[in-house]
Amino acid sequence: MLAFLIQRVLQAIFVMFVVALISFSLFHYVGDPVLNMLGQEATEADRAALRAQLGLDQPVVVQFWSFIVNAAQFEFGISYRSARPVTDLILERLPATLELATISAIFAVVMGIVLGIYTALRRRSWLANFIMTASLIGVSLPTFLIGVLLIYLFAVELGVLPAFGRGEVVHLGWWNTGLLTASGLRSLILPAITLGLFQLTLIMRLVRAEMLEVLSTDYIKFARARGLSKRVVNLRHALKNTMIPVITIIGLQLGTIIAFAIITETVFQWPGVGALFITAVRFVDVPVMAAYLMMIALVFVVINLVVDLLYYAVDPRLRAQGGGK
Repeated sequence: MLAFLIQRVLQAIFVMFVVALISFSLFHYVGDPVLNMLGQEATEADRAALRAQLGLDQPVVVQFWSFIVNAAQFEFGISYRSARPVTDLILERLPATLELATISAIFAVVMGIVLGIYTALRRRSWLANFIMTASLIGVSLPTFLIGVLLIYLFAVELGVLPAFGRGEVVHLGWWNTGLLTASGLRSLILPAITLGLFQLTLIMRLVRAEMLEVLSTDYIKFARARGLSKRVVNLRHALKNTMIPVITIIGLQLGTIIAFAIITETVFQWPGVGALFITAVRFVDVPVMAAYLMMIALVFVVINLVVDLLYYAVDPRLRAQGGGK
């Protein structure tokens, strides 16, 4: 177990190093930060002073090392656009993104597993066939189009849900949440469904396919021959073995939810980190762009590490092989 953990941690460190190198490269190949901050009318002395203040007059190796050290302390410099610390900007918007991603993930995982089990056990029923047919919408339509359709139906035509914004929020220290207000909960419904629908469809189809495969194995037939009830066979024996490969996909999809929240936040004008990144791209705000890339990479690395450990814990074959895959 220790060797397995060390191997995965080293892989995670290497991935973060590569992402840090890519993020750092933005400072040198995406515009001139000094020109963006001072404008065309600044004197050469002003530009030189700002370069020295930002550390851009140092050798590239020194700058890269400083970037890694600062990033390890969650410090990404000053925003070129707002002249504020990037960490403060992200912390202001992070609660909105995490709140949206968490609700979307719960919606996708719970509904995906439940519908996957149902369509596997009742695969010949009309409802299961309807669910599988309707799931093609979640796979085929792009996220922004799903969001626009939901806005048109529930906000424009029916007028029961808000079309944009986060609603009223409650401040709990540095954290702010809309889960404690009625308008916040109503504002969360449409973007959460939009963001989680694609992942729900993938999880449902994977659970269904894996469960159908498990139900056709010999040990399930033997369990039925022993006289065990359908409930015990389906939920205790079949579902347990179905979830082993599903864990990996669910973990990766959770990371995808945060990464692709950009589109949903743009459609619904959700004040999260994704919307901040879009604004940073528009104004070539390199520190914010670099910080966002590092944050998303860290999310994927941590989730992937947790998934590997869970996979190792639930699959006895890995432990029998000494942690090798």
